[in-house]
Amino acid sequence: MVAVTPGTLLISNQWKECVQLLDSRTGRVLCEVQLQDKPGRMCLADRNTAALLVGEADIQIIQVKDKTLILGKVVAVGKHTLGISSCSNTLVVSYGQKPWLEKVSMDGKVLKQFDMKGNPKLFHFPDFMCTTPDGSVFISDPGSIMIKQVDWSLNLRQTFTSPLLSEPHGITAVTEDQILVCSFNNHSILLLKPSTNTMSTLLGKKDEIVYPNSLAYCPDEKKLFVALGTGIIKVYQIA
Repeated sequence: MVAVTPGTLLISNQWKECVQLLDSRTGRVLCEVQLQDKPGRMCLADRNTAALLVGEADIQIIQVKDKTLILGKVVAVGKHTLGISSCSNTLVVSYGQKPWLEKVSMDGKVLKQFDMKGNPKLFHFPDFMCTTPDGSVFISDPGSIMIKQVDWSLNLRQTFTSPLLSEPHGITAVTEDQILVCSFNNHSILLLKPSTNTMSTLLGKKDEIVYPNSLAYCPDEKKLFVALGTGIIKVYQIA
């Protein structure tokens, strides 16, 4: 899911094979569009455009306009897609097999691949991703129980791990030095600070976090949306 505008969330619904625009204040579905295959991870390419992984090798472009959804072009990419993120009208896609990471244009042209020389075993299962304003991409890798950071040219910058981190799933950026991560099996949301290479618990069981799967952050409202494994979306005010 992604926060489109204050008060609205765009959600990929795998069970119904559709994408939904949700009123985050009332929980009401404002618009729903059926897809041809199961939807996966999603990111915002700009304020009104989302890029959604569909099936194993396609990106569905979606326009959000006046609380309606308009399906745009379908862009073919490599097989076994896992995660997607965006910056400056360009996408980064992760895969369940080599080359692991690719930077592609909005029409699917491959611009850059992750250079695995010297890092052949770096990625095990690069799943959810987010991008900070400076173009850094943070990738949750439950296969290695780590968070990896690459720059926009796909050069490895840092790796992060912690005893608090257990099967990392959804990830989102609040600022360049505040990255929030779902620690799925620990039932918590962790705050990663890259500048100090530290993780701490932001939300946990006492906050009714149960198997957190994905995150969305709305900077205008300073609200964090957490999709749980129970099928519920919880909303938290982040100072």
